[in-house]
Amino acid sequence: MTKSELDKIYSTYNSRKWVHPDPLEFLYNYDELRDREIAGLIASSLAYGRVAQILKSISQILEKMGPSPYSFLESATPLTLNRHFMEFKHRFTTGRELILMLRGIKCVIEQYGSLYECFLSGFKNEDETVLPALSFLVKRLIMPFNANSNSLLPLPENRSACKRLNLFMRWMVREDCVDPGGWSEVKPSQLIIPLDTHMHRICLGFNLTARKCADLKTALEVTDEFRKIDPADPVRYDFGLTRFGIRREIELNAFLKDCT
Repeated sequence: MTKSELDKIYSTYNSRKWVHPDPLEFLYNYDELRDREIAGLIASSLAYGRVAQILKSISQILEKMGPSPYSFLESATPLTLNRHFMEFKHRFTTGRELILMLRGIKCVIEQYGSLYECFLSGFKNEDETVLPALSFLVKRLIMPFNANSNSLLPLPENRSACKRLNLFMRWMVREDCVDPGGWSEVKPSQLIIPLDTHMHRICLGFNLTARKCADLKTALEVTDEFRKIDPADPVRYDFGLTRFGIRREIELNAFLKDCT
């Protein structure tokens, strides 16, 4: 795939009119960064399975948290969280797992002030990618449940692609008409492609990787290929490319054929 083809995809689809149905849409409801990052972590963590169920599950949680997820968690007690979320279920994610993650966010807020400040405590400008700081953040988030990861918060060092965490990072770091940004001290060049099976198929089809496993090593390899095209912003094309899996009315090969 050429840069001109990717730029055409970006100019055509990188617009809010193409966001729905995507969990990213929930972030637009929050002007305050401290609220948006909490909503973003919840939304990205649940971004697996059927899209209709993803949107329903995220909506259920955020509605109960009210207009400010930050204020809700700041004042929430274990009893409050149990009452609101113990019956929650999203595929194999249980209410208990959700509550543990929310308790983790609350603990991070109490210690660092925000998710962003926690991330920055593990961040170095010279790091090639966000992985070290992302691992630092996840380890702090899982402290309330004895440092054991669960279905919502995988540890990057376990070598999975961490698609949902890298999706969260894209939302929080990049800033354009689609990605709302806010984590301004992190460079887009340090981001990693949120690699799932759909994006993996696209990357295989366009020879961006030959690896058959959609793991972290493949995500880094694919990111390096995109970095050759756009060194400052290797995940720039992620949103546009993933529209072809989310929006049934458009098809990638047909789009590229029309470009020729």
